[in-house]
Amino acid sequence: MPTLKKTKIVATLGPATSKKEVLRSMINAGVDVFRINFSHADYDDVAERVKMIRELNEELDTNTSILADLQGPKLRVGVMAGDVVVSPGDEITFVTGKPFEGTAERVYMNYEKFPRDVKAGERILLDDGKLMFEVVKTNGEDEVLAKVIQGGPLKSKKGVNLPNTNISLPALTKKDIKDAEFAISLEVDWIALSFVRFSQDLIDLQNIINKHSAYKIPIIAKIEKPEAVENIDKIIAYCDGIMVARGDLGVEVPAHEVPLIQKQLVLRAKKARIPVIIATQMMETMITSLTPTRAEVNDVANSVMDGADAVMLSGETSVGNYPVEVIEKMSSILKSVENSDLIHVPHDPPHIRTKRFITKSICYHAALMANEIKAKAISTLTNSGYTAFQISAWRPSSHILVFTSNKRILTQLNLLWGVKAFYYDKNVSTDDTIDDVNRMAFKKGYIEVGDMLVSLAAMPMKDKGMVNTLRVTEIESGDI
Repeated sequence: MPTLKKTKIVATLGPATSKKEVLRSMINAGVDVFRINFSHADYDDVAERVKMIRELNEELDTNTSILADLQGPKLRVGVMAGDVVVSPGDEITFVTGKPFEGTAERVYMNYEKFPRDVKAGERILLDDGKLMFEVVKTNGEDEVLAKVIQGGPLKSKKGVNLPNTNISLPALTKKDIKDAEFAISLEVDWIALSFVRFSQDLIDLQNIINKHSAYKIPIIAKIEKPEAVENIDKIIAYCDGIMVARGDLGVEVPAHEVPLIQKQLVLRAKKARIPVIIATQMMETMITSLTPTRAEVNDVANSVMDGADAVMLSGETSVGNYPVEVIEKMSSILKSVENSDLIHVPHDPPHIRTKRFITKSICYHAALMANEIKAKAISTLTNSGYTAFQISAWRPSSHILVFTSNKRILTQLNLLWGVKAFYYDKNVSTDDTIDDVNRMAFKKGYIEVGDMLVSLAAMPMKDKGMVNTLRVTEIESGDI
């Protein structure tokens, strides 16, 4: 009987994961989704890595998913001339226009409209908030004078956060549009958009996907700006999943507010029945150490107990020394907590009568019934993947086995909590199909003789319509 973890692991690709054998070991250790970080991506390298992952899926009979993560409007300072240190009370000028080597007096800023958007008294944070400046004045064209509040080494190309400034940059930069088009050409499974602030950001990305892809590629909105937290209801209406990106979020808002924001966002995603990924510094010490800290173990465990669908690794797998061991350690933490009775996700029955109300209701009652009768698995036949999203959101204690003839969604569904997807393309009667998938589930070790199984299907089968049928079966030796 497979003892599978249900919470999914997202691992970022990088120099540490350039060999096929390393990727193979990571998949075997528990990676469900590989993330391409387009902040540091070479197209040839990305195409090669995607090819490797797809070959491994064939070889290992897995459905490892690929998530393309767009950089968004990342503000940065330029290259510094040697070692530059700034001290509290110093004044420094941020200059836009043509790049130049920075000093302790003048530094290049890659954000052209910075002098127009910023106002006196606003904060400028650098290098994840390690350095802090306050705007003294701006000439509105190309120079901003600022005073150092918190000093230290001013390093080349470090990221800039402007927590109080209303930035006029779109969430999709020219680079992002080019990267998105490339990712779509590779037929990635998910696309994540950084620094989302408004629903329009997601609509713009959706339009690009519609223009360049015949298939739906679901979008993950990365929540890392205060405006995104305020606009979360409108953002959730236009995305297919969210990521709590705690790195930039913890700089943009006071760090002590992030834990409650994380809980609010997870709850909001669960109510919308879309997946939520928790990201940033989960097992950071394992970049260079074989052992995580107790605080990191607690962080991963608490994210699962909040109700996260997936937890994400960044530097730990992209540049870390132990990309396989960190996956093994994370998997063991997930397995140890995810079946706890202490985990409560919202179980309000669906009440808004949309055209999918019947399907939603059946999925809700299937999850409830599976827990009541202690069913070993819920199986569902789907063409769009919709029922997989719904059942996963209700967090049943049984396996969630999804059968589909749509190869495009096999890998997509791998991000969803508890979901295991299989290819099935026979177009026979409902009874024959359910018997068929029961046999497949038995062969793969998910159910045994005597187990209860809840099966969902759409009748008539040939129409590939919405799920409208629920059947409960006790597996007998004659069935398999």
